[in-house]
Amino acid sequence: MTKRTQQELVRFEKLEELRSRGFNYPNDTKITGSSKDVLKAELVDDASQAPRFTVAGRLMLIRVMGKAAFCHILDGEGKLQLYVKKDEIGPEVYEHFKGFDLGDLVEARGYPFVTKTGEKSLHVESIRIIAKSLIPLPEKWHGLTDVETRYRHRYVDLIANPEVRDLFKKRAKIINGIRYFLDSRGFMEVETPVLQSIAGGTTARPFKTHHNSLGIDMYLRIALELPLKKLIVGGIEKVYELGRNFRNEGISKKHNPEFTMLEFYEAYATFEEHMMLLEELLREICTSIHGAPHFTFSGHSIDLSQPWRRISMVDSIYEIGELSRSYDLQNDEDVKKALKDNKIDCKDSNDWGRGIEALWENLVEHRLIQPTFITHHPFSISPLARKNSDNHRITDRYELFIAGMEIANGYSELNDPVDQRERFTAQSLRKAQGDEEAMEVDEDFLKALEYGMAPTAGDGIGVDRLVMLLTDSPTIRDVVLFPQLKPIEEEQEG
Repeated sequence: MTKRTQQELVRFEKLEELRSRGFNYPNDTKITGSSKDVLKAELVDDASQAPRFTVAGRLMLIRVMGKAAFCHILDGEGKLQLYVKKDEIGPEVYEHFKGFDLGDLVEARGYPFVTKTGEKSLHVESIRIIAKSLIPLPEKWHGLTDVETRYRHRYVDLIANPEVRDLFKKRAKIINGIRYFLDSRGFMEVETPVLQSIAGGTTARPFKTHHNSLGIDMYLRIALELPLKKLIVGGIEKVYELGRNFRNEGISKKHNPEFTMLEFYEAYATFEEHMMLLEELLREICTSIHGAPHFTFSGHSIDLSQPWRRISMVDSIYEIGELSRSYDLQNDEDVKKALKDNKIDCKDSNDWGRGIEALWENLVEHRLIQPTFITHHPFSISPLARKNSDNHRITDRYELFIAGMEIANGYSELNDPVDQRERFTAQSLRKAQGDEEAMEVDEDFLKALEYGMAPTAGDGIGVDRLVMLLTDSPTIRDVVLFPQLKPIEEEQEG
């Protein structure tokens, strides 16, 4: 059993005293207005003619001054001051009111008025506790330096810090904006399985589980891609899903093992067309949040209003990464030499594409502050993208980077089932050699492709990172209500 502090023991005693008077956590509260409604209400001189409001919220401050008191409650819309007068609510209720604790949930009925100091408030005619707070709120919550405490007890963080609630309201607005944008352009939202027999759709390490009834091992999905492309085969030509993905990988400022993805696919479209669509989407979302297509993130002024830079991965290593053009990056040996000269490790330097990727990650990625599309990734690191018609070493693919973060990934989809089988086979070989992130052969997906899939463009957006970006949040844990954390042992009684 958890040890109780002295303050908590006192509050439990107050609860017992409330129960002795018939308190049983009432469930008959009928709210007729929010704090915002009270603050917007028109004032009248005659109190008897004033509109009445029943409000409810958490008690955040109490100031008792003899026969009258002021208190603040916090509801879903914000803060509201209550004026509580002994003669108005009666001496017995007033005496009970003085025993209310910060954190208690209360219901109050009254009418709006303005205090002598000019603050619009609710003149209370009746008030009661509807839920008792048995654990005191932290007195210095705003000053906590251990941010993990905020993440572990997000419910208290939301109570104490209005800016945190505002952030998650913005997150909801961003997600609703995405839906509106795609719905209005004829895309259909669907839901696909979270439990999958094959972890496919990207290269990542999956979480493994076991299905008892079927007697088989299964995986939490690492991507939404393959089921959505099966729907393209089935004739749903514009499709999207907003869903959770799970990757059994590291935790960092930019990574959480459980995260929200948007993936959308469109038949008869190309990756170039979807780059334009993505620009339009993010401009609209940004404008809805900030009132303009520009914002600040981590001290950088980001401008989404101008056409975004597009540059191939190889060209970016020269132009942005400032690698000398004395290295011919189309030459395998020169790629190896550039890696060695720049002291860059690469797990497979014999693979031209992985060598290019290693150079790019070390020399370019962190410099991409303004929105930039990196295009035409090497074939070997793009197992689901269509090969470029003019150069089969690269693919028709892009990644969008803003403020040094990958925000989106898209490509013209590979719809050649023979080519796709060869790539799956190559991935399986890598898995057999110990690459835990390599993809498996997905026979059902290959069968779907063999029925014929239209030329298609597809995109994936990391929603959590997008929210980070648009709310100037330094870590992904700030924009996830319940981020993954290492468990701690609760203090137990001996």
